Amino acid sequence: MIGSWSSYTILAGKRVFQLTLIVLAASLLLSRLSYAAVGCTLNDPDRDVKRIFPESTGYRTEFIVIKDVGGEPLYRTIERALGDTFDRVYETIDVPYAFYDVLKGKEVIGHIHGVNQKGTYGGMQLILATDLEGQIISFYYQKMSSPEASKFMNTNFTAQFIGLKREDFLNNTFSVNDPSKDSHDDFVATLRGLKKNMILFEELKRKTVTNLSI
Repeated sequence: MIGSWSSYTILAGKRVFQLTLIVLAASLLLSRLSYAAVGCTLNDPDRDVKRIFPESTGYRTEFIVIKDVGGEPLYRTIERALGDTFDRVYETIDVPYAFYDVLKGKEVIGHIHGVNQKGTYGGMQLILATDLEGQIISFYYQKMSSPEASKFMNTNFTAQFIGLKREDFLNNTFSVNDPSKDSHDDFVATLRGLKKNMILFEELKRKTVTNLSI
């Protein structure tokens, strides 16, 4: 009886362990899929727009999907400009990217746009504000999970990107020091995410507006 009971207990324990692994795997997959289903939007657009552009009187939001405006060829063009392949879960062709046109009266005075980027400890949300020439005037992390997040989110680091344009990222013509001690991978991920953000803004927003106005 004792031997039989022990064998049953071991078998049951293995099944519980296997079920636990399955549940964890399913949870991870659902987490990745839910994260991939949406783009990066501002948590509080009214507050965020006014904070970055105090002179603004309003804003309008546009969601643009690569699949809708350029399809696979545009998807590959953006990948080539990025110099890296897109993640097939987080960076799919049907992600809706949010662009906020900042208004003063009826006049557009700037733009705000963000992207999701994978970090070591989870997803980052990188928000950029740019002027009408595509130059960065503000950068901040709306979300970041890292033991050294405070170092990355400090303005001593984020302010170093002010004044940069898309070409600076494409040509690597700027120098920014890693603010962390042991989180270099998150530093590299930040640079990739900002480069991606600037490329998407150019390809999805600025070129679209230019083509419509021709």
